[in-house]
Amino acid sequence: MVLITQEHIRKFNEDGFLVLERFITSEDCDAMHMQIQEILNSMDVPIHCRTEFSTEEEEQLRAQGNADYFLNSGDKICFFFEKGVFDEQGNFRIPKETSVNKIGHALHAKDPIFKQVTHSPQVQELARKLGLVRPLIVQSMYIFKQPGIGGIVTPHQDATFLHTEPLGRLIGFWIAVEDATEENGCLWCIPRSHTRGISRRMIRSSPGSFPRTQIIGSEQNYPDEQFVSLPVKKGGLVLIHGEVVHKSEVNSSERSRHAYTFHIVESQDTQWSPDNWLQPTTELPFPPLYT
Repeated sequence: MVLITQEHIRKFNEDGFLVLERFITSEDCDAMHMQIQEILNSMDVPIHCRTEFSTEEEEQLRAQGNADYFLNSGDKICFFFEKGVFDEQGNFRIPKETSVNKIGHALHAKDPIFKQVTHSPQVQELARKLGLVRPLIVQSMYIFKQPGIGGIVTPHQDATFLHTEPLGRLIGFWIAVEDATEENGCLWCIPRSHTRGISRRMIRSSPGSFPRTQIIGSEQNYPDEQFVSLPVKKGGLVLIHGEVVHKSEVNSSERSRHAYTFHIVESQDTQWSPDNWLQPTTELPFPPLYT
C-alpha cells in the first residue's frame, strides 16, 4: 500500500489531480472484476430502460436526462450501455456483457465487495490527510471502456453534475481495475484547471416538465495541448478535484480498461444543491465515508 505524504497532498492541491500507483492490491482489483461478472450474469434490464450512455450534450439530455431509469439510479445498481448496441426493438446487437458502458450509481452501498474497497483504510487515510471532516459518499460507478467501442468522454468537470455550495468540496476517486494506457483510454487532465470555476451545470427540471434535466451555461473549448495523460497500472488511483477538467479518448485497442470510481463530498459547512440530478433518498441517504 502506498505511503501518502504531505507532498502528495500539496501536489493534488496545486494540480487538481494526483496519481498514486499501488493504491489498492491486485487481489482487490480481481475481487471487483469477479464481482462485476456476477452482476452482469444476473443483469435483467427491461427494454424500456435500456439507456445508452453518451457524453455529447444533446444526446446526454435525450438519452440519460430524460430517462427515469437514470434519474432514479442513485440508490440502485443500474446499467448504462455503449452507443449502437441495440437494434430498433431494444434487443442487443452484441453480447450483453460487452455492451455495457458503466454500472451505477450505488455499488458502494449495495454490493459488499465495492463497499469494502470504498471504505478501505487507505481511502479513509487519504481523505483525512486531505483535511476532510465529514465526507459523504454520493455515488459510485464501474466503468468498462470496452475494447474497440469504448466511447470518448468529452472534457468536463464533475462539479457540473454534482454541484455544491461552496465549490471545491467534491473529490473523485478513480481506481484502475485494469492497466489504463493511452491506447485503451486512460484519463487526461488539464493541470490547475480546478482554479477557474465551472462553466456549466446539469440540473433537474421542475417536476412535470420536459426534458427532465437541462444544461445551463456552455462548455469551453480546451486545446488538446493543455491536457496531460495519466496512464496508471492496475490498482493505481487517480484522485480528481471536482472542478479539474478531464476527459478520456476512445478505446481503440483490443483490451478493456475497467475502472471503479466514486465521489465523496465534504459535508461540513456545505450545501448539496437541490438542483443536482443525484439526490439522497430515504432508501439511501449519502453514507459517511469514515467508519
